[in-house]
Amino acid sequence: MKIAISSNGKNLDSQIDPRFGRAAYILVVDLADETVEVLENLENANAFKGAGIQAASTVCDCGADVLLTGFCGPNAFRTLAAAGVKVVNDMSGTVRDALQEFKNCDKGD
Repeated sequence: MKIAISSNGKNLDSQIDPRFGRAAYILVVDLADETVEVLENLENANAFKGAGIQAASTVCDCGADVLLTGFCGPNAFRTLAAAGVKVVNDMSGTVRDALQEFKNCDKGD
């Protein structure tokens, strides 16, 4: 399973970026082998419009199954849902903490 997380930085100790479409980075963690892929989202961060849809396309293209973020707007949400990507809003703290919280909830803890 691949988890995409909106982030202010390039590592797991970075803070979750509350704005999915305009996040500086999207970290993609493969739970099978714990690898982390860093996707730059700087172009979308400065976009006049359509940042959420472009970021959603990036997440879909990388094969993510789930997105963890502070807030995913309605257009990006629809794009992700159409591709079968589950969206989890209202995440905060570090990427590492959000990932652990998701793992715990996914196991039913």
